[in-house]
Amino acid sequence: MAGCCGHNKNFDGMSAAYKRILLWIIAINASMFFVEMSAGISAQSQALQADALDFLGDTFTYGLSLWVIGKSIAVRSNAAIFKGISLFVIAAWVFGSTVYRIFVLNSPDAYTMGTIAMLAFVANVVSVVLLRKYKDGDANVRSVWLCSRNDAIGNLVVVAAASGVWYTGTAWADLAVALILASLFFSSAWQILRQAIAEKRQPVCAE
Repeated sequence: MAGCCGHNKNFDGMSAAYKRILLWIIAINASMFFVEMSAGISAQSQALQADALDFLGDTFTYGLSLWVIGKSIAVRSNAAIFKGISLFVIAAWVFGSTVYRIFVLNSPDAYTMGTIAMLAFVANVVSVVLLRKYKDGDANVRSVWLCSRNDAIGNLVVVAAASGVWYTGTAWADLAVALILASLFFSSAWQILRQAIAEKRQPVCAE
């Protein structure tokens, strides 16, 4: 196989600089989970709560990414598979809870939504910038890049939702964005799982 035994090998995270970046990003995501979840509950925003859950999921999965660095391809692939499945679970929860909220509409606080979403966007852009050199690594490394990139996109969508809530005075824009975020989570989960399973099936090369 062309990518076997060191030829065109994907970056596997074995770098002190990359590990330091992961520690910073874990701290950023953990902090933003508490900020955004508190604001989402206070503002009655399903989109903010969905995004906060994503921050929480990223905190744990980035910690897992850090732990598996240097381990075998099988361990790294299994970790990526676990992260993909976790994203599917989060997506399913967001989708289900949003469908439920459609029947129990509450108009969220547009100002809080917009302000917190912009703060979350800045946090994720910092993460994306720090990770930009490592976006084409193995499934474990790539999953970190995909999550951060999608989070930044999601934050901008939440800002747009806040504008929609403000303009219409209803919760429909908020709920629509929560469903869009669920779709984004499903897509990322599929990409991570597909790459991880492919890597796991590759022949093990002798050191």
